[in-house]
Amino acid sequence: FSDSHGTIRYMQDAIRAEQPDLVLHLGDVMRDARALMEAEPELRVEYVCGNCDGFSAQPDEKELVLSGRKILMTHGHLYHVKSGIGFAVRNAIDRGMDVLLFGHTHEPLVDRQGALWIMNPGSIRGWGMTTYGVMELEQGKTDCRIVRVL
Repeated sequence: FSDSHGTIRYMQDAIRAEQPDLVLHLGDVMRDARALMEAEPELRVEYVCGNCDGFSAQPDEKELVLSGRKILMTHGHLYHVKSGIGFAVRNAIDRGMDVLLFGHTHEPLVDRQGALWIMNPGSIRGWGMTTYGVMELEQGKTDCRIVRVL
């Protein structure tokens, strides 16, 4: 999820529909990720800060290793993704990532550049186009897709 901006309802709906093992929240607003953790205490949630999160001890990005894949989580504002994703993609490739996850633009995207999967889940806020991303990591295979809620 990304860019929830004060709404957890659609995240909870998506969790019921998808039954994920893990939720990744890409910032804006990270207090929604914490609220989701309180509402769904059995669910593992990882999150990063976005540009609307102010000053926090929470990191701006995280590297995770899931099912043997290296995943970079970032909101995207520090990579200026509204002006293009090239800087973020180059950084992810240079760091040996298998998946780049970012938000910030509110525009869903799934793409591949070489072996790198790139996904922006869009905004789960509930205005405009409401979307989230699903990443499946099974038997050495990675697949990413966007789901439209509204």
